[in-house]
Amino acid sequence: MLKPVTTDIEALKILDERLRWLSAWTIHHANHIRSSDDGLKVGGHQASCASMSAIMAALYFHALGANDRVAVKPHAGPLLHAIHYLLGSQSREALENFRGFGGAQSYPSRTKDKIPVDFSTGSVGLGVAITLFASLVQDYLSAHGWLDESDRGRFVALIGDAELDEGNIYEALIEGAKHDVRNLWWIIDYNRQSLDATSTDRMFERFDEIFRSCGWRVVEVRYGKRLQAALAKYPKLKNWFEKLPNADLSALHYQGGADWRSRIEAELGKEAAPFLKDYDDASLAALFTDLGGHCMATLVEAFDAAQDDVPTLFIAWTIKGFGLPFAGHKDNHAGLMNPTQLAALRDTMGVRDGHEWDELEGIGDNARPGVEAVLERTRIMREKRARNFGGVIVPALPAPTGDEQSTQAAFGRIMLDLSKTGGDLADRIVTTSPDVTVSTNLGAWVNQRGLFRRAESPDVFAKAKIASAQKWGADNQGQHIELGIAESNLFLMLAAAGLSGDLWGERLFPVGTLYDPFIARGLDSLNYACYQDARFLLVATPSGITLGPEGGAHQSINPPLIALGQPGLRHYEPAYADELAAMMELAFRLIDDPDGESTYLRLSTRSIQQVVREDDRWRDGSLQGAYWLRAPGENAEAAIAAMGAVMPEALAAWEELREDIPGLGLLAVTSPDLLHRGWTAAQAARWKGDHAPSHIEKLLSALSRHAGLVTIADAAPASLSWIGGVLGQRVAPLGVEKFGQTGSLADLYAAYRLDGSAITEAVAELLLPA
Repeated sequence: MLKPVTTDIEALKILDERLRWLSAWTIHHANHIRSSDDGLKVGGHQASCASMSAIMAALYFHALGANDRVAVKPHAGPLLHAIHYLLGSQSREALENFRGFGGAQSYPSRTKDKIPVDFSTGSVGLGVAITLFASLVQDYLSAHGWLDESDRGRFVALIGDAELDEGNIYEALIEGAKHDVRNLWWIIDYNRQSLDATSTDRMFERFDEIFRSCGWRVVEVRYGKRLQAALAKYPKLKNWFEKLPNADLSALHYQGGADWRSRIEAELGKEAAPFLKDYDDASLAALFTDLGGHCMATLVEAFDAAQDDVPTLFIAWTIKGFGLPFAGHKDNHAGLMNPTQLAALRDTMGVRDGHEWDELEGIGDNARPGVEAVLERTRIMREKRARNFGGVIVPALPAPTGDEQSTQAAFGRIMLDLSKTGGDLADRIVTTSPDVTVSTNLGAWVNQRGLFRRAESPDVFAKAKIASAQKWGADNQGQHIELGIAESNLFLMLAAAGLSGDLWGERLFPVGTLYDPFIARGLDSLNYACYQDARFLLVATPSGITLGPEGGAHQSINPPLIALGQPGLRHYEPAYADELAAMMELAFRLIDDPDGESTYLRLSTRSIQQVVREDDRWRDGSLQGAYWLRAPGENAEAAIAAMGAVMPEALAAWEELREDIPGLGLLAVTSPDLLHRGWTAAQAARWKGDHAPSHIEKLLSALSRHAGLVTIADAAPASLSWIGGVLGQRVAPLGVEKFGQTGSLADLYAAYRLDGSAITEAVAELLLPA
């Protein structure tokens, strides 16, 4: 890690002011100057930017090395744009179109912003936690020989203090303590205000305890140099100041010097007279705004003193809206300066009317060389990093053999075969699971490839010769990262590992397993991972009410519907082992494809009879979302469309009905997600003159236009019922709409109408005359 360069504090102070001005002006321009067709408020967060302009100036123009990665708090996005504007990597056009279509984004976005953005932020708390898992991935890459020491960096999260109410931060913090994470800076913008109110005083007193107990260094950056020196002369005043409640402190910052004076006189009396006589009201207000998070010399000293790899929490005291007319006001979160206030700020900062966008406007000739020198030597990368794809050969994955198999067991066997066969893909796979490794069939893989730990940890049971199917030694060459029971951490781990090619130029193939019902517990983090276009394979099992004896708490209903609405995530639900092998092979290819995406496999514990294939024609259809397992006759009047674990019931019903219903078809649906995507894409293409049918339209066109469809899935019936809308065919949807319960499979399938009798009745009803 590079040591900080010699610092020009005055130049950094000027850059702090430039960032505060440019961020405020960018937001003002969007709301008051740029024309608006719809009249809607554009918004922005001038106060949230002003509170941490000094922190970001010290960080980006002094402390960051070329390999450091930063997650910027969402509402400080305009500051990040301003930084890159000064560095020449952001355009004026993008800033003038802030929050406009195609312009600078409201919140930092890896995929939509043109500037370098290490981690997308927006859903608060997640950008903080991903830096911890990115640090763990960096250690993993280093241990496996893919990352030189010179290419390592530090991971920085800029945090609003109210953001620390997010529970996922503490889930990550605990996980980090287990894995002894390092090379982390989390910097709290402690302005003591949230959107609705001032922050609770009692919680602040606990931050240092929580982080220290997890092995972190805690650095409180409370005072600027001037305020620290002034209070050092008057211990009673210092004690009084430090006991001010958050709400009182914010109010005094807003009210100004006269109210500071009145409050001090009222509560300290004559003892404060020697102090107060040295300050008029204006200088008194200025003194008490000299908090550590606004003092450049204090910030630089704090950052320079933390150059080792110990994870460090900086608590930087700031004022929300610092330097703006509504500084400290409890309602300033989304507040916007009016034109008069903005003009006054412009005059104060020496910005000429008409020169608001000039990068170094308002900087005197004597100061300009020093500022330009700081900008020139800034070590952060100025260009957006090229994404890294296409470097790993994905071999064909043969399907496991066996007349009866469950897709969950088949997954475990495919992973085991990969671990034994070896090769570039197998070596680059990193698996992870929230304490359900064995029950999701990853145990055999871990036996072969081991647990990852930076420090070697032997398998105590194996050393003691205690019989166990799991032989899990841990060292720095292991390929499985075991997590605690926190699904949010799983998805953040997958997100960090899934960005390895982008952040370090070394592609990993992350595979994460969890119980299908608990996807919803980490859904915000899953969406966050997909929003960044992180690439991974998510394997969820067991699914549906098919896990009979476990009961409702472990039975999933709506995950296919979640997948239908989740961009960047391809959902498959295979019934057979050969389908699964084809899907896993494609999933790995999509991870390393510029136009690819992540994949979610919904698997089952139910062992079913495998079908005998005459050829491989099913394969392409299965990867596109569906294929005819039993082809319909010409203009057939009915078909059964089934997905996943209930395929045996659908096949048995087809066998029973095919003599009575000539041409009855059986459609094996493997991905309602892909079918729906293809259908809507084809509809959109028609508006542009392309009338090519989608995959599901081609399949259903083999039936009569008036044919009836029975859809069945061990999931919400809406997962498949929409298929009837493709060509306007009638549908009888079967599925699960209530919480599951314990019982045998036969009892549950009968109770929830997933059995052969239900299918037969549904087909018969569809064929009755209207």
